[in-house]
Formats: sequence, C-alpha cells, structure tokens
Amino acid sequence: MVDALPWFVPGAAISLVAGVVTAPAVARGLRAQRLPAWLLVFGLGIVLAATLTPVGGVFDDPAAIARTCDFSRIGIAPLGDLLRLGDTSLNVLLFVPLGIALGLLPGSRRKWIVVGAAILLPFAIETLQLLAPILARGCQSADVVDNLTGLVLGIVGATGARWLLAGPEARR
Repeated sequence: MVDALPWFVPGAAISLVAGVVTAPAVARGLRAQRLPAWLLVFGLGIVLAATLTPVGGVFDDPAAIARTCDFSRIGIAPLGDLLRLGDTSLNVLLFVPLGIALGLLPGSRRKWIVVGAAILLPFAIETLQLLAPILARGCQSADVVDNLTGLVLGIVGATGARWLLAGPEARR
C-alpha cells in the first residue's frame, strides 16, 4: 500500500499533528472530550490521505484515464475478501477510526450532523475520483460499501464499548 500511495504516510503524520492542534476546538464545538475530537480529525485525515492522493504519488495525464465508475459490486464483500489483507479489507479498515470517533461522541444534534457527513464522505470521495482523473483513481461502488462497512463497524464497536464501560446505573 505504501508503494502505491507514497503520500499516505506523510498525510497520516500531518493528520496526527492536525488532530492534536485542533482537538480542543473540535471538542468544544461538539461538546465532547478531546480524544474523540482528535480521533475524528485524525480519522478524516487518513481517509483523505489514502483516497485523494494520486496513485503512485504522481499526477497522471488526465486524458489517459477513463472516466467511468465500476458498479459491479453494490453489496457487502464476501467474508474471505474481508479477512484477507487487500483492497477490500483496507477500505474497510480505513474508515474504522472515523467510526470509532463518531461512536465515542456524546449524543447531540451536532453529532448526528457529523455522522451524516461521514456517511456522505465515501460517495463524495468516489465522485471526486471520477471527476479528477489526474489522481489516476478508479470510481467503484464497492469502495463506498467497504468504507461504509468500516464506518458502521467503528460506530457500533465504540458505542458498545461506551455502553459496557458506563456501568449498570448509567445504562438504565
């Protein structure tokens, strides 16, 4: 993955720092703790670093890239693809930190706005990949499904952990 996406590691490092710098303001804006706010910024940053940087690290000739979208898979990937390290599992894993951050945020109207934006994010990414052929990226419906799968797994996992750690009194 690092060879195909050489801008991912620098992008992840920038996201880490951006999360640290902006976490206090994001936490205040969402009325949340700093850890979920940091994870939200970091998670968004790694998603953008992995999906909106050019394949191979160089901008390609836009005329040479086909502007089509592959709709051959619109459902959840087979279990074997999810368990094997590859494009499918990495697309799922990419959105898990963002989902965890959302699951850790306290319930509020602002949280649901951010959740809505996170759900729209995979659609926006694939649209940009289609409309910006210079990135040498392919538009695939399977990527949207995989990204949403990771988002849901993160939200469900973090929400479940919050519920379990809250104690019996808080669960009533």
